[in-house]
Amino acid sequence: MFERIDPRSPTPLYAQIAARIRVAVSSGDLRPAALLPSVRELALQLRVNPATVAQAYRDLERDGFVEIRRGSGTFVRELAPGRRARERAQQARALIHKLVGDARRLGVTPRELRDAIDAELCVEAT
Repeated sequence: MFERIDPRSPTPLYAQIAARIRVAVSSGDLRPAALLPSVRELALQLRVNPATVAQAYRDLERDGFVEIRRGSGTFVRELAPGRRARERAQQARALIHKLVGDARRLGVTPRELRDAIDAELCVEAT
């Protein structure tokens, strides 16, 4: 789940961690009531400061994705189906935004990008 955490990214580490968990929750990879790793466990796994993971968990709790139970751990909350769909759509927009930015930097034309996306979607459909 955390293979895309990049310490060189301009996006803060806590935001990257929270984003990966949001994606996992909205896609159903993390089910309601699932126990997340403790702050210390995840900090060790990712080689980051525990305060970074704690900030990610606090943000996720504030946004309704997890529930922090002192002494018990951090658990995934049930999301309403509409909220899950909205979150997936938001993540899709973020992916496209990054893709378009990267394509522009490489000099890829809009037509070339559309063709590449169409070709990739056709490959996945088969």
